Amino acid sequence: MDLYSDCNLCPNRCGVDRHSVRGACGETSELVVSWAGLHKGEEPPVSGTNGSGTIFFRGCPLGCPYCQNYQISHGCGTGPGAVISDCELADLMLDLQGMGAQNINFVTGTHFVPSIIASLEIARKKGLRLDTVWNSSGFETPETVRLLAPVIDLWLWDVKTNSEAAAEKTLGRRVYSGVWQDALEASFAAAGEVREEDGHLRGMIIRHLVFPGETRASAETLTALAEAGYADKVLLSLMTQFVPPLGCREEFPPISASERDELYSLVDELGFDGFIQEEGDESLWVPDFTRPLPFPEAFAKPSPLWLKIREERGA
Repeated sequence: MDLYSDCNLCPNRCGVDRHSVRGACGETSELVVSWAGLHKGEEPPVSGTNGSGTIFFRGCPLGCPYCQNYQISHGCGTGPGAVISDCELADLMLDLQGMGAQNINFVTGTHFVPSIIASLEIARKKGLRLDTVWNSSGFETPETVRLLAPVIDLWLWDVKTNSEAAAEKTLGRRVYSGVWQDALEASFAAAGEVREEDGHLRGMIIRHLVFPGETRASAETLTALAEAGYADKVLLSLMTQFVPPLGCREEFPPISASERDELYSLVDELGFDGFIQEEGDESLWVPDFTRPLPFPEAFAKPSPLWLKIREERGA
């Protein structure tokens, strides 16, 4: 079945023929990668020692107005990136494996799921042995999650908010709060509880970014996750260092120390285990995808094959 011809891969369910027009994600059926390389900025079990083999895809079904990756998640196909084939994506995975990557980490790939699955099949036949990570905004359909389930080892979910008002304000999508639960449930049905198997992490890590002025909504979201039974079944990654994207002129009040402490206490009270983002200069992590290395040099290394593709195609 050609899932691009009547595209319903994401909750937008735009139903367009992406072979000829762009979907709500901003992309056609042409597979576009915006960066590939080792990245050490993920959670410790994802980054490992050498870094996660991250592959960033252009476009996004959600398109949050404050996305740090706005250069590639917005713009209807005009952002940095190179059109590649399924075979070339498979070769990128193998290149990352050769660099010593901890895993293959697909970042915002929902709108390219058929191509990613096909590429993984090619890569496995050519010797890919690494685990796979699905790094997602949480704006997914259960159907697409079930398509991915046989090929994904670890799910790295954003759960942004359970509040319709906060979703409208921060994401521009009031419906988000009614979408992530079904996708998460489908993912948990496939992945099961977080666990280590022969040194490999399986299950789900749930990320939650605390948005300035929305700590109450964050508390509601964490509580909703616990009430749904996830507190002792997943790892939580709580991030409190919001950084506006490059060029954003809106002023955001910093999250106070007391607000942080209240959320930290709530995490303990609800019974979550996982990771708390350390305070620091988070502006260093705002990537610039117009550069061959969008991230700080100490924390990332581009794939040589990606640099070659980028240069050949003027990405």
